[in-house]
Amino acid sequence: MASQAKDRQGNTYYRMAFIWTLVAGTFTMSISQSSLSTAYPTLMAYFHVPASTIQWLTTGFMLVMVVMMPVSPWLLNNLRFPALFISMLALFDIGTLIIFFAPTFPLMMLGRVLEAMAVGIMFPSYQTVMLRITPEAKRGSIMGFAGLVMGSALAIGPIISGIVLKYTTWQGLFVVFMIIITLVLLLSFKTIKDVMPQKKSPLDYQSVFGSLGFIGILYVVNQIGQPTANWGLLTLLLIISLLAIGYFVWRQFHLTQPLLDLHVLQNFNFDLAVLLTGVSYIALIVVTIIFPLYYQNILGLSPFISGMALVPGAVVLSILNPVTGRLADKIGFKATMLTGMAMIVTGWSLLAFIPGQQTLTAMIIIAALIEGGNAFVMMPAVTLGANSLPDQLIAHGTAVITTVRQILGSAGVAIATLVLALSTKRHQSLGRAAADLAGYHAVFVTFLIVAVIGFIVAITLKNTVPPKKK
Repeated sequence: MASQAKDRQGNTYYRMAFIWTLVAGTFTMSISQSSLSTAYPTLMAYFHVPASTIQWLTTGFMLVMVVMMPVSPWLLNNLRFPALFISMLALFDIGTLIIFFAPTFPLMMLGRVLEAMAVGIMFPSYQTVMLRITPEAKRGSIMGFAGLVMGSALAIGPIISGIVLKYTTWQGLFVVFMIIITLVLLLSFKTIKDVMPQKKSPLDYQSVFGSLGFIGILYVVNQIGQPTANWGLLTLLLIISLLAIGYFVWRQFHLTQPLLDLHVLQNFNFDLAVLLTGVSYIALIVVTIIFPLYYQNILGLSPFISGMALVPGAVVLSILNPVTGRLADKIGFKATMLTGMAMIVTGWSLLAFIPGQQTLTAMIIIAALIEGGNAFVMMPAVTLGANSLPDQLIAHGTAVITTVRQILGSAGVAIATLVLALSTKRHQSLGRAAADLAGYHAVFVTFLIVAVIGFIVAITLKNTVPPKKK
């Protein structure tokens, strides 16, 4: 049967059962990344802590994710994939269980750290496995399907949490995660097979230590615009973090078996693919964070309605991801990504050049346009990057892409928050309503510029012709 394949031991397995199990586990983990934003007020009251503390449930999650991503190629090379996948599901489940019973905020934070470790390892590993088990001619299609996890989960997270929180307590959200992950864990014993070749090597702890610089950089980025930020200490931390990253990069080029093989960056098309997936991710994450704020602060809508207003864009993104993957296989990656970047540019242009307050309907349409553009860019860019590399470097390539994408996404949110705060403050003399509107308009103009840069990057891609079918 076409749906059957063989693992490394020559045993037959069902490819789609393998893929669906992989998707279900990674998708549920992905939702947890963005699901807590709507629960902040509830958690602040429950743990009696301020917003600046509660936001670490998301910020800290992201920092741990980023530092785990460079370790994923080593884990794939040194552990059988079934053991790795099942271990990460179990780790996530343990973290979620700790959160459910957490009587204090520090204990809940510990649970989030364990969840983030699992997600940080699974994000790049998931993409690597999907790419390695798929023939190059069909990678666009299968990675379009994989885009359901990378893009849709980010957009759907706040929606699902909004629905769950409307009918139950905040613990109910983690009960949902636990039930799904436990079911996937049990299913994975049957469906997940040993499909990845291994190349054993010792773990380079100096590289792991150097990669901690990513945490420092992201922490400083997330402090931009914070009124209580101590920029003397933050500047020192930034310098130390940059030195650590510099050492990390230098070491990867001088080891015979690097933790993260950065030779992938010597491929021009791969570098452009990294930038494009980052630009499209910035557009997506800014929409999912800034638009609900616009709905509440400018249109005066409730948090629940603001979350529900994200549904159409998430639906468009989910529908288009598999379609754009097949399109990339047929017409080539450059044409597909130019289409997506044109959609993103158009969406931000409508917001930047149409003056005054937008209606909810107009904002929903524009969000769908930008999120739809993301479907044409993000996963096709990942696939193009993988196709530009030899098979043995795909794990390293996807780890680089996911790490850079996460850093750029975080920087995008920090820039959006800073621009919003500074522009609103600058226009205070116009009155609160006008100042708020001016702040959001400045954000829209800023990300129009980012999108235009992304469009130019897409133009410079080397033209890719779909492989001829044999």
